[in-house]
Amino acid sequence: MTQLINQISQYAQQALLHEAALFPKPGLVDPLSNGAHDDMSFLTFIDSSIALSPFLSDYLALGHTHQGTPQELFAKIRRQGILAEEAMLQVTAGINTHKGANFSFALILGAIGYYIQQQPDLKLPFKTNDTLANLMYVALMSENLIQADYADLVLKEDLSAGERLYLEHGFTGIRGEAAAGYPMLRKVALPFLRKQPAEKRSFLLTMLLLMGQVEDSNLIHRGGVKSWLAIKENANQLYVNLTNAPLEQIEDALRLFDQQLISQHVSPGGTADLLALALFFSKLEGR
Repeated sequence: MTQLINQISQYAQQALLHEAALFPKPGLVDPLSNGAHDDMSFLTFIDSSIALSPFLSDYLALGHTHQGTPQELFAKIRRQGILAEEAMLQVTAGINTHKGANFSFALILGAIGYYIQQQPDLKLPFKTNDTLANLMYVALMSENLIQADYADLVLKEDLSAGERLYLEHGFTGIRGEAAAGYPMLRKVALPFLRKQPAEKRSFLLTMLLLMGQVEDSNLIHRGGVKSWLAIKENANQLYVNLTNAPLEQIEDALRLFDQQLISQHVSPGGTADLLALALFFSKLEGR
């Protein structure tokens, strides 16, 4: 069982590193560009991923030893997640590289740890039903998250970006994804990846597919709703145009898209987090 947990935590770290290394990614940090960011680089993401590494195992262990309700496991995971975030910020000099990814990996790995406890004969690779069961357990863990986190917002004087977007537009961001069992993974990214070879071309198309559908609070916060909707439309059109295109043509189009987002100083961080999760489940499923 220890070997299984170690293998899964290794897959999680690989997914973080592979997402960071994928290029070109419009508006995002990759090995060749800092995207729309002037305070972080590819090496910042490497440092951040390494800092989070021991906590990935911790999340699995918390789930594997948990006795209690899904909501009680959420509370344990969130406490450990805060420590992980502090470790991340320490190595990045206060720069937020993986806050959203840490939140999601914490919940999902905690759920997987609990699933392993309940399925003592479980072996890799995961079947599709294993992935679904874990994401639905995350939904149970998170079912009260939005109500709890956004209660009495009208009484707060100093709102975060996410809180402001919720009050003004009803956007729930990654909290809403978790509470719904990550529909962007279940219904969009993973069904596509399951039909594709595990290669760069497939991952770039998955990124575009997500960009065209994700309620990306990073984009909305930095560029506004109108800009976000325009970027979604652009991503959708690029996906349609490039679905059957060779890798070189996809890369050329994404470099132009990157310049567009850099000029607007916007970055689809929510898409990047979901892409890392999609890569993780692809590894779990043996693809």
